[in-house]
Amino acid sequence: MIHKTWYNNETIKQIKCTNTNAKKFTVENVLTQGKVYDVKNETEEFYFIVDDSGKMGGFLKDYFDEQ
Repeated sequence: MIHKTWYNNETIKQIKCTNTNAKKFTVENVLTQGKVYDVKNETEEFYFIVDDSGKMGGFLKDYFDEQ
């Protein structure tokens, strides 16, 4: 249950949301295009960030550019 401590983890890097054009999921409700987010964890496919709803979420890297 390591994901429960990610809120307190040190920020790895910052990323900027470049689009919210998801083919399969609805992300425009929790991501803002142009906003910079702090990455708390990262895998090969996903960034784990605190989204606009205040919850930790995993999002495909396709929606972001690294700062």
